[in-house]
Amino acid sequence: MNAIARAIAIDVMGSDLGPKEIITGVIVALADRKDFRVILIGDEDTIRKNLRTQNLENSSRIEIVHASEVIAMDEKPLQALRTKKDASVVRAIELLRSGKADVMLSCGNTGSLMAGSTLKLRPMPGVERPTLATVIPTLNNYIVMTDVGANPNTTPLQMMHNAILGSDYCSRVLGIEKPRVGLLTIGTEEGKGNEKALAAHELLKSIGKIINYSGLIEGFQIFEGRVDLVVCDGFVGNILLKTLESLVIQLKGYIRNEFKANPMRMLGALLSQGVFKSLKQRLNPDMYGAASLLGLNGMVLKSHGSSNARAIESAVGMAVSVAQGETRENCLEKIMHANGIYEASIAVNTAL
Repeated sequence: MNAIARAIAIDVMGSDLGPKEIITGVIVALADRKDFRVILIGDEDTIRKNLRTQNLENSSRIEIVHASEVIAMDEKPLQALRTKKDASVVRAIELLRSGKADVMLSCGNTGSLMAGSTLKLRPMPGVERPTLATVIPTLNNYIVMTDVGANPNTTPLQMMHNAILGSDYCSRVLGIEKPRVGLLTIGTEEGKGNEKALAAHELLKSIGKIINYSGLIEGFQIFEGRVDLVVCDGFVGNILLKTLESLVIQLKGYIRNEFKANPMRMLGALLSQGVFKSLKQRLNPDMYGAASLLGLNGMVLKSHGSSNARAIESAVGMAVSVAQGETRENCLEKIMHANGIYEASIAVNTAL
């Protein structure tokens, strides 16, 4: 693979903030790193107009693929996929499937992205369903959490797959060689949790040589840095993620209002500017500007519809990171090994 072999396919039409914001972020990312190129998918005239303002219309690192349609945020995913064959997100997925792109990124309709990716790319051999993984900040570092919404009815077997996929992803994005894996439940004692959590716990213990399983964790332990990867079902993960995002926004507003209560507090706020600047940077969702759909025959990244240029720049950096290394073959081997252990345990239990 040469220096600019990695190609990132980017749907520039799905953002709430418009193509300009996405292209601006891409341009900054291109300036920061030289080891990738981009394929911008969307209305060609719009893309060229934005590139022209930066004298990049003829850049050798930028390819333009015209797409005449856009899937809006409020459209029904499957219906939109059937009726809009030339939508930008569809064209991006097709570039990934054909091998012309190593990874794709979109800010558009989440349902269409997930449904289209699953239908066109298909799950990896041995993987039942894809999982959505995201990076969140903790007290001293960052961790990965999965599933955060791809599959609300995650089974114990699928959680085992997610633990393997998430560990591989954690290594690539956070640079952790053997990520510590924790299963989210209501207590750390053996036997705590519902039937699904208990079954998943036994499966994760059984593949201890494949992943670095640290055991059960509770919600308040997520931010203590005890593990690097939190595994949960998609229903719980999606609620938890949205609650965290809302809490951060509310907390910022609460602190702002309290410091404005009187002159003395305002002075305290002025003296604490360095602390607040550091805290804001720590909690900034733009640090890792995308969640990743793992377990498909192709890497798909999803950014918020409201992502600004800074978030897109980070998301492109993530895309380059996940496109690197041995990844798929290494992950496939682990999935197949884990499935063998699972099938053997089923056979033993059936015999008993």
